[in-house]
Order: sequence, then C-alpha cells, then structure tokens
Amino acid sequence: MARCSPCCQWLKKTWESRAPILLVVAVVMFVDCILFTIIAPIAPALLYHIEYGRGNRTFKNSSGQYPVSNYDSIFNLSHLEDSRKGPYHDQIINITESPGDKKNCYEGKDFLNEENVRVGLLLAIKAFLQLLFNPIVGKLVTRIGYDAPMFFGFVIVVVSTLLFAFANSYALLCVARGFQGIGSSFTMVPALGTLAQVFPDDVERGKAMGLAMSGVAIGVLAGPPFGSAMYEFVGKSAPFLAIAALALLDGVLQLCILRPTRFSTVDVPATPYKNLLMDPYILVAAVGLCICNLTFGMLETTLPIRMMETMCAPRYQLGLCFLPCIVAYFICLNVFAELAQKIGRWLCIMLGMLILGISVICMPLALNIYYLIGPSAALGIGFGMMETSVMPLMAHLVDLRHTSNYGGIYAISDIALCIGYALGPSCGGAIAKAVGFKWLMIILGIINLVFAPLFILLRNPPGKEETKPLLSLKEKPDSC
Repeated sequence: MARCSPCCQWLKKTWESRAPILLVVAVVMFVDCILFTIIAPIAPALLYHIEYGRGNRTFKNSSGQYPVSNYDSIFNLSHLEDSRKGPYHDQIINITESPGDKKNCYEGKDFLNEENVRVGLLLAIKAFLQLLFNPIVGKLVTRIGYDAPMFFGFVIVVVSTLLFAFANSYALLCVARGFQGIGSSFTMVPALGTLAQVFPDDVERGKAMGLAMSGVAIGVLAGPPFGSAMYEFVGKSAPFLAIAALALLDGVLQLCILRPTRFSTVDVPATPYKNLLMDPYILVAAVGLCICNLTFGMLETTLPIRMMETMCAPRYQLGLCFLPCIVAYFICLNVFAELAQKIGRWLCIMLGMLILGISVICMPLALNIYYLIGPSAALGIGFGMMETSVMPLMAHLVDLRHTSNYGGIYAISDIALCIGYALGPSCGGAIAKAVGFKWLMIILGIINLVFAPLFILLRNPPGKEETKPLLSLKEKPDSC
C-alpha cells in the first residue's frame, strides 16, 4: 500500500485539479465540431444518394456506353456543357469525353446550381436553431449552473447523430440538423462559461481556452476527411455511428467529472443582454467573429460544388480540400494561445482578418486541388489567429467592464458565430448562383479587409469607471 501511496496521491491531486474539467470541455467541443464539419463536404453526396439514387442513368465515354448509378455519377464532374435538356428525374443523360480525357463528368450544371441552395439551407438550419436557443441557454446557466445544460446538450447531440445515420429523406436530414443546433447551444455556451469560471486569471484562461479550442481544431481537422472516407469506403451511416459512440464516451466523462444532476446558481449576478450589446467594444468583437464565420460558412458550402464543377473532383477530395486550412488552424491555436496575450489579442485578431481576406480573394484562382493548398492554409492561419484570441478577449471585456458572469457574453459570442454560419450557407449558395463563385469570394475578402482595422479600438479598452461616460449611463459605479 505504501508503494501505491504516491501514485494514489498523484491521481487524487490530478482528479481534484482543473485538468479533468479542461478535458471534458475539450471533448465536448471536439464532438460538436466533428459532427458539424463532417456534414459539409458530404452533404451534396448525401442529398443525391437520398433523392436521386434509386434509378440508373447511362453514360457514354470514348470506349462506349455503360450504366452508372446516380450516386456515383455526380462525383464525376468536370467542365460542364450547356447541352442538358429537361429535368433530371428518370432520364438518360449522355456524356461524351474529349480525346485523352479519362474522367467521366456529369452534365448537370443546372442541377448543381440548385444543389448549392439546398445544401446551403441544410447547413444553415443548425445555426438558425442555435441562434434561437443561445439566449435561453445563457439565462439558464445563470439559474442552474453550467453542468446540467451541458449534459442535456450531450443527449440531444446523440439523438441528432443517430437521426443523421438513418435519415432517408431531405426533411429528416433537416430535422437532424436542427437537433444538432439545439444540442450545440446546450454544449458550447456552458462549456466556454465553465472554462472562464474555473480559470479566472486572464493568462491561465487564455492558455486553457487555447487547449480546449484544440478540441475544436482536431474536430475540424478530422471531420471532412474522416466523413468523406467513411462515407465512400464504409457506408452512409458509418461516420455518424462512430461519432455517436464518441459522444457516449463524452457523456460518461461528464457523469464522472462534472455534476450534471446537481443544480447550482452562479454567484455573480448576470449583466443584462442589453448592456452587453450596447457595449461598443463587445460589439466590435462580436461583429468580427460573425464576419469570419460568415466567410468560412459561405466557403464551406460553395467550394466543394465549385470543385465538382471545375476540377472534376472525386469524392474524397471534397473533404481533403479543407485539410491545409485545418492543419494551419490547429497549429495557430496552439502557437497563439499564449503568444496572443503577450503581443495583444487585438493585434492577432486584426492580422488574422487581414490574412483571411487576402486568402479568400485568392480562392477563385485555383484550377485544381493542388492550387488550393496555399489559399486554404492561409485561410486556416487567419481563422486560427482570430478564434484563439476572440474568446478569451470576450471574457476579459466582461471582467473589465461588467460582471464576471460568463453565460451572457458567451451566448452573445455564440449568437455572432451562428449568425455567420446561418447567413453563410443559406445565402452563399444563392449568391454564388447569382454572381458566381469568383465575385462571392472577392466580396467576402473586401468585407474582412475593411473591418479588420476596427480592432485597433480594442488595444486598451477602458474599465468600469471609464465605461460609464462612454455608454451614457448616469449612475455612479458601485464601489468595489
């Protein structure tokens, strides 16, 4: 027993420390993000498999004719011609290869344009539902604490994942996506609030959030290639069942480490949403977060279909196109978690938005997947610098200018994120259809470049006493 004593003491010390809580939050964010990112690259395939996968069509290449299933055919896309006629249901569509062209490409340019909008709406449903539930969750965590809402979110995420696995219609996919949005509200807001409460020191909080956001980065990194590969080589349900098993592990961790069956109010009184939204410094940070996620949401929806139209990309490349972006994002999260606090979070965010804007403008120049590596990696660097800095900055602004209750501020930050992801997929497809992918990327790049300099205002934000004249409040500040 004496030999086990140091080991037991170490285990007890570790268990009573804040590290297990950080682990739970990181796993929560990982599960939420991998389920989120797994959908985007396979959504066109998923819709096509469900709605057009029952019949066969005949394709003709230079060697003759052969039957190909609908599900397979859409992913043999290249430069498309305007020779299609009539609707796509129950038709025979012929494709003639040019000499030396060894790829079979679909002639459905109109179909892909319509698919842009449908895929965008499917992806945007999550953000719309999350947008509606975030204020509710922000109020709820103030009343009953962070643990119980986070566990309830886990239950909803498991239900959503199983619905995705067995969905056989577009409507059921939309229902699953909606449940995913509700589950994300009940997981992300309490998760970020838990970290901000457990790590009150600003430097420690920045490091902890950087480590927790690594769960986001790994989820974003693993999602697209994992989903594409599992979907192609194992089956439609396989990636979702794997995530459901992972979510169950997350639930076990929450039961062991947190106290989801016990309700506890947050001691510090909450700042009203109106006061937070009227704070110009919080508003700048929230709008910047919204713009970055709007950019990524539009790109995530339109880039796979752009690749299908112009690059004749096979299925696995639809997910791999984001790999350089996500690797760079993961590296930035770890590098800038501590560095951002030293050089200034406002500077990291401003530089990140500038890099993001330039990389997006360069996206239409890519003619094959290899040309996407540079802009995609730059996109990840910019997005990583932004995400690493903005969440700790939000908590710091609340500590500095309001009360240290984090449910409201992270509900607002998640709302800003959701507005970006709601408008991005839902409007991105329609705008790409109207003006083209090139002009969509140019518009997004200009928006990022123009807004980035506003973060200079956050270089040295005033505290509570200095806040009152700025917000035109007549009451004197309470003495601390």
